[in-house]
Amino acid sequence: MAKLSEARIKANKKWDEKNKVKRKLYLYRSHAKTFVREIASVDDLKELRKMIDEKLNSN
Repeated sequence: MAKLSEARIKANKKWDEKNKVKRKLYLYRSHAKTFVREIASVDDLKELRKMIDEKLNSN
């Protein structure tokens, strides 16, 4: 993996500070995808499907 320059590290930190809500959303989305793809059991997926269906139908 390539090493980041000091300028890139500073720019990344600046973006993170300026975009806290977006960063949080991206992290949650990434964790959810990883959970579904790699960790979740069939029962977990069924529970998630039920929660998603309820959320979609409530709007």
